[in-house]
Amino acid sequence: MIDREQFFNNYRKEFGALSQSQVDGINAILDEWEANYADKDLRWLAYAFATTYHETDKKMQPIEEYGKGKHQLYGKHFKCDHRKYTDTDNLFYGRGFVQLTWYENYEKAGAKLGIDFIHNPEKVMELHNAAKIMFLGMTEGWFTGKVLSTYFNERRTDPINARAIINGKDRASLIAGYYYSFIKCLTT
Repeated sequence: MIDREQFFNNYRKEFGALSQSQVDGINAILDEWEANYADKDLRWLAYAFATTYHETDKKMQPIEEYGKGKHQLYGKHFKCDHRKYTDTDNLFYGRGFVQLTWYENYEKAGAKLGIDFIHNPEKVMELHNAAKIMFLGMTEGWFTGKVLSTYFNERRTDPINARAIINGKDRASLIAGYYYSFIKCLTT
């Protein structure tokens, strides 16, 4: 179990004051971790926090992608293979802690969680769903085929290249810096 009081004290030292909304988002992530991943490598949790911190613009709450995919195919009724979908008017732009995108990823997440995200994409924004999607996606390779265990294991600690789990190398060094702050919050 994570000592939450200590974690939040450390968080404030590293990142500054917290709003209640941020506390709620962090607690949702900690709840999911403790329920399903507590026996895993703590570095995974630190990297999940770092990713969330970046992908939510430091809000630590599920958010919708700025621009809602306006200049992306996933924001225009297309699937990953560039075929149009016609079974819903919903757009599958980034939502959640990790900015879940694309029809197929909403479909996969929905099948895994037993929720129809294709017809209810806003449900990926619910705290418990966003936390589940983040951890499942990062541990099972939903987003890019890359997984946390490749970058954090007994031989390797690689928060820079771990960015490939979510989004190639985009802001990899910045997020690695957040990772080091979060691992400090979790271990001191």
